[in-house]
Amino acid sequence: MSHLPRIGISVGDLAGIGPEIIYKTFLDARLLKYCTPVVYGMATSLFDDFPVDEQVGPLTFRQVRSAADIDPGKLNAVTCWEEDFVLTPGQPTQASGAAARESLLAACRDLKDGLLDGIVTAPISKENTQSDEFRYPGHTEFLTSFFGASESLMLLASDDLRVATLTGHIPLKDVATRVTPELLRTKLQILLNSLRQDFGIEKPRVAVLGLNPHAGENGLLGTEEGKIVTPVIQQFLQEGHLVYGPYPADGYFGTGQYHQFDATLALYHDQGLIPFKTLAFERGVNYTAGLPIVRTSPDHGTAYGLAGQFRADPTSFREALYMACDLVRQRAGQVVVW
Repeated sequence: MSHLPRIGISVGDLAGIGPEIIYKTFLDARLLKYCTPVVYGMATSLFDDFPVDEQVGPLTFRQVRSAADIDPGKLNAVTCWEEDFVLTPGQPTQASGAAARESLLAACRDLKDGLLDGIVTAPISKENTQSDEFRYPGHTEFLTSFFGASESLMLLASDDLRVATLTGHIPLKDVATRVTPELLRTKLQILLNSLRQDFGIEKPRVAVLGLNPHAGENGLLGTEEGKIVTPVIQQFLQEGHLVYGPYPADGYFGTGQYHQFDATLALYHDQGLIPFKTLAFERGVNYTAGLPIVRTSPDHGTAYGLAGQFRADPTSFREALYMACDLVRQRAGQVVVW
């Protein structure tokens, strides 16, 4: 690349910890050696109420109307609304939900127009962000639609631990009907492609978890493994891919078997995210694989209960920013050591 990665940052729900973790992340000026950050959504400043670091001083952003006018290697902010509004930390409102939408949409439009190289999204409230124009259960579904992908993949990553999910933000009662050979093949292919393209793993090893307790116990506790999961795995093996399973989820994570693989495909949201967040909550990153763009986020939510106390840990957001930079460089053909 001929320039530092230009990373757009959506502020998330302003009543949550999004502004705080953004602020704490950019107190470290060394990050400006890795990217040109562009925060979306400052009428004046989102950070006026935060304590000023005596060694760093107040953060100063260059306020612009368009990402076309950003200053490389500096802190930039694109105005998304004209007037500030009163917010109470920890109490989401229609205004905070609307601001989250406007920030996200503006960043995505600039990314689509080539003014950014990637985005990092701060946490939103899935309920509070809904509107007549925004009917998505989460960032992943919105981004998949906005960037014209037929499918995408939620991939949680931290160092060499990577956990993807076959199904996403759907009720648990609907999971079994969504586990089909077609979807499993599609998601496995996205995962394999991403491990090669985005993480530089030439011959990735992937484990697939079972749907039922004990991976069905040979049909005693469920038949989805024998009828759906195993045949798809065998097909990938015959095609030369290193895909194995299905593994019982409890024993797989409990015994550390995941260390033997480059990634794990869980079949539903909590099956993958509970062990991932238990093992890597502070450093975990959520990456949306399968899209033509790079998007990462911290692996936690709005944390309304922490908002306003200045106790939020910015580590996951910082790791998301680092990963976005690395993924942009990896896709540009630069050597990245994971």
